[in-house]
Amino acid sequence: MARVLFHVDLNAFFASCEELKNPSLKGKPMAVGSLSKRGVLSTANYAARKEGVHAAMPVYEALRKCPSLIIVQGDYQYYRSVSAQFFEFLRQYTTLLEPCSIDECFMDVTEVIAHYKRPLDLAFEIQDELIERLGLSVSIGVAPTRFLAKMASDMKKPRGITVLRKAEIEQKLYPLPIEAIVGLGKKTVPLLKEKGITTIGELADKKNESLVLQILGRNGYALLQKVHGQSSDQLQVSSTRKSISLSRTYEQDFYTMDEVLVQARYLTQHLCDKMIREHQMGQLVSVSLRDTEFHNIVRSQNLGQYTNQFPLIYQAVSNLIEENFEPIGYRHIGIHVGSIKDQEKILHQPSIFEVPQHDTDWILNKLNRKMDQQVFMKASDLLKNGNQQK
Repeated sequence: MARVLFHVDLNAFFASCEELKNPSLKGKPMAVGSLSKRGVLSTANYAARKEGVHAAMPVYEALRKCPSLIIVQGDYQYYRSVSAQFFEFLRQYTTLLEPCSIDECFMDVTEVIAHYKRPLDLAFEIQDELIERLGLSVSIGVAPTRFLAKMASDMKKPRGITVLRKAEIEQKLYPLPIEAIVGLGKKTVPLLKEKGITTIGELADKKNESLVLQILGRNGYALLQKVHGQSSDQLQVSSTRKSISLSRTYEQDFYTMDEVLVQARYLTQHLCDKMIREHQMGQLVSVSLRDTEFHNIVRSQNLGQYTNQFPLIYQAVSNLIEENFEPIGYRHIGIHVGSIKDQEKILHQPSIFEVPQHDTDWILNKLNRKMDQQVFMKASDLLKNGNQQK
């Protein structure tokens, strides 16, 4: 039986939070962003969008398009608290939930939805209850795979519900322009259009397969599977709500994979050091990247074992970056480890990638440091020195 996945996406989340704080803003064109005319906007409400204002637009241009635009400086601590309430509400329906960013997530509702007389009643209930309890508006995509659910939630905004079955892909998905594809880099879109591939249907066409693979490289097969409805339906779900993370926003943007990997390596090492100090281990590794237009992507990998060791965790981090990197410029990188447990509660089997913590050299070095001189050494070293003297 096909799984039933929801992609739940908060509509104009930052702007909605500001309207909750200050109801007088409702119905007026409003945006969240820098108060400086040289800055850019993080998001805009739908009244502002009707005037042509959108996220990542320079402030001076937004004010030119909409002189009555109200700009509010972002309160990100408040947004995080509202986001936590959002996820807490959704977990009342299922624990099979995978956050994608601060304002969106996947839910596996295969079992839950069977208890409703009409399947879409669950989606309507979630929408209505979120408005009633938290004052938040969401769009929901319903589909059998992650990719299709995400595409579906983007089709009707704000406050839409869209079902995208595999049998409806040709009718609903293929007519869309290729720039609508989730995860397709902005640098890649012009390359495809130059070759006459302008719609998702043309990208999915068998006769264009070799051309698509030539342009997209190793990511091409995965993308073709997605648009054919053959991608994953498995969520990366943490078995606990506890997680540990480390992130940083940079003054300069990173456009090469090597630059991102260097920064990710630094963050991962410090995160692992922190986990070791706090005697914690986790098994769900996530990477979050925010690009120069404030779009966020979050990708996760389950290690299948608990660890706090840098080699294992960084291998997952580097894999996720290499699989999802686009040279569009990133200003924020975050590394997260979920499903955290206290180390003493885990029956741990060391992997071949982990460095032994207390091997012979480590013990001898510790003893010699206490003696303030080289007193202890391995028998093999004695034999080696004896042979050299002969």
